Amino acid sequence: MGPLGLRPFPAETVHRTVSKPPVTTRKCRDAIAARNAHAVIPPHKNAKPWKPTSDGAIARNEAVNASRYLGRAIWRRWSGYHRRSRVESKMNCIKLLGQSLMARDFDRQVAELQVRIVGLNRFTALGIPITQAAG
Repeated sequence: MGPLGLRPFPAETVHRTVSKPPVTTRKCRDAIAARNAHAVIPPHKNAKPWKPTSDGAIARNEAVNASRYLGRAIWRRWSGYHRRSRVESKMNCIKLLGQSLMARDFDRQVAELQVRIVGLNRFTALGIPITQAAG
């Protein structure tokens, strides 16, 4: 782990960082901006703009202004933050299928996970309504 809990990825591989609101320190924002990545971190409801002294502060001010202008719900959809909650709910579903693998061999463990994911995808597909145009 690098400073501030960021893993040392090569700069060209990081494009977007999604995080929860408590990770809104100036150092963290500056580290993300130094990697030329886009931070998708929702500002707090009562967020005030920071002094634009660094790239991270400027990016946060843009997020604060966009959140105020669009509203929090629309900002989350517009910025792609809603994907985080979808990923968290899917990971919870995978954990409900079992947190440990029964197979000992790596190839069989991969196959076991693939079977779980296929089952999860089928259950998800059953829950999606099929709509047809009337008339």
